[in-house]
Order: sequence, then structure tokens, then C-alpha cells
Amino acid sequence: MTNKTGSIAFAIGILAGVAGGVLAGVLFAPKSGEESRKDVACAFKTVVSKCHPEINRVKVQAMDVIKTTKCKLELECKKIMDNIKAEKLANAKKIETNVYDM
Repeated sequence: MTNKTGSIAFAIGILAGVAGGVLAGVLFAPKSGEESRKDVACAFKTVVSKCHPEINRVKVQAMDVIKTTKCKLELECKKIMDNIKAEKLANAKKIETNVYDM
């Protein structure tokens, strides 16, 4: 497993575990709705503050992958367009040659 994949999996695992814990806590807590919402908000803020560096790192990695993929796609599109132009030019020369051979 690569480091990027491991980091993403780790961040997703943390978020899934926190979400499951919060959900279970809300479902089984004998508190009022207002108290439960306050607890959920507090838990969310705690998770965000603890996971903020990891979330930012994963975000930067995702943006790098997106940029790299975009560059590769643009390069491939340019190659395809160049091939299409070359084929059109070859066909035009072939037609021109055929006309002069008549």
C-alpha cells in the first residue's frame, strides 16, 4: 500500500469511527434533543481540530493527483488531436495526388 493510499485510508477510518461513535452516542443517550445537538457539535469541533492537519494533508494530496491527472489528460487529448490533423493532412495529400494522376 502506498503512503498516499495509507493516509487516505487512515483519515477515512478516523472519520468513520468518529461518526459511528457520535451516532451511537446520540441514539443511546438519555438526553434531550438540545443537549444531544450540543454534544454532537462539541464532538464535531473536537474531531475537526484533532484531524485538521491530516485532513489538509489528504486534501493537498488529492489536489496533486487531480492536477497530475489533468495534465496527463490534456497531453493525451493533444496527441489525439495531432493524430487527427496528421490523418486529415495525409488524406488531403492522397486526394491531391489522385487528382494529379488522372
